Amino acid sequence: MKIQEAIILAGGQGTRLKSVVADIPKPLAPINNIPFLTYLICFLKQQDIKHIVLSVGYRWEMIKEIYGDSYEGLKISYAIEQMPLGTGGGIALSLEKTYEKDILILNGDSFIDFELKKFYEFHKANNSTLSFVLKDMKDFERYGSVDVKEDRIIAFCEKKLIKQGLINAGVYIAKRDIFKGLNLPYKFSFEKDYLEQKVSEGLFFGYTTKGYFIDIGIPEDYNKAQIDFKDIWK
Repeated sequence: MKIQEAIILAGGQGTRLKSVVADIPKPLAPINNIPFLTYLICFLKQQDIKHIVLSVGYRWEMIKEIYGDSYEGLKISYAIEQMPLGTGGGIALSLEKTYEKDILILNGDSFIDFELKKFYEFHKANNSTLSFVLKDMKDFERYGSVDVKEDRIIAFCEKKLIKQGLINAGVYIAKRDIFKGLNLPYKFSFEKDYLEQKVSEGLFFGYTTKGYFIDIGIPEDYNKAQIDFKDIWK
């Protein structure tokens, strides 16, 4: 069994990048003159993904103009938010465009290097409802941390200065029916209204990787990506 479908959350406006990037969707922010989203799509192609659903909203026409209905041999579909639905609503809308039992989900403004095959094997071995890619980091306060016991996620912690800990890298494998039967609003936060409410049930598992990670959401890291990606994408 392979993961063949992925959702990329690509609806962000990039408010914090306004000083360095023009008025475009955040996933189109250029890294060495190539849209960040292109790197993500090419990475998924390397991992044998066949179908990508782009969860889009802000200026989505610009994204479709670049990627169309297929790109680099991958089928591209669009889940278009006519109004902001929050991260949870965007995922729920995108899942309606998928067909497989298990779906890969990625944030459209961050990148983590991981092996999808091993991640999926981990997901299946734990019979997980939702599996996370986690990154071990040192001396950080920009991200919240994740508490794990024997690979099972037991708590999400608020942002604060931490000497060493695990962060959620923004990549998941989810069962396609993950929201079935839940009394969730049409617009909801994946983090606040789902993850934090369900973590105590013990159905989430964390797969830790040492792979390169970056989130381009702030100018400092966006500028850092311009340098780092020259080595990663030779």
